Amino acid sequence: MDGSDVRELPARIGTLLDDLTASDDAWVRDCAEELVAAVVQLYGEGLTRAITMMATLPDGTQAIRRLVDDELVANLMLLHGLHPDDVGTRIQQALDRVRPYLGSHAGGIDYLGVDDDGVAHLRLEGSCDGCAGSAATVHTAVERAVLDAAPEVSRVEVEGMVEAKPSTPQLLQIGMRCPDGLAEAVSS
Repeated sequence: MDGSDVRELPARIGTLLDDLTASDDAWVRDCAEELVAAVVQLYGEGLTRAITMMATLPDGTQAIRRLVDDELVANLMLLHGLHPDDVGTRIQQALDRVRPYLGSHAGGIDYLGVDDDGVAHLRLEGSCDGCAGSAATVHTAVERAVLDAAPEVSRVEVEGMVEAKPSTPQLLQIGMRCPDGLAEAVSS
């Protein structure tokens, strides 16, 4: 890995940390965990100071909003509790982004809140009248958008989803049919 795609770095860091914590050597495990915690704390403090300084500038609020538009920076801000938007605002923005893709399949979608267990509750207004495949697509798109915008959410529950109707097998009638001419030959 050459580090050219920073989106791959969290997974790489996780893999390396998992490898280190799987070590039989307790000192290696403890040292790895302490190292990661110290680096996260260091970068968090630096990011906090940078955002605090930006906020004091005449166009600081606009600059911070531009930082939030960058996916990587926004995720770092979330990690360190620095994101300017609360969970409800971020979920609403995610739903606004996904609504055009839902089209006629879902109708409207309302954000109802996040409960104490971290479950985001949504409600669909409208449906695609029984098209279970579209319902699954809608649920996946909505869930992905919400979890990307609010990683602190543990899961997404959507009321009003059209459940897939179990298909009932069609009975096939198998009858006995004598080949042409056989019935006459037998009866004579």
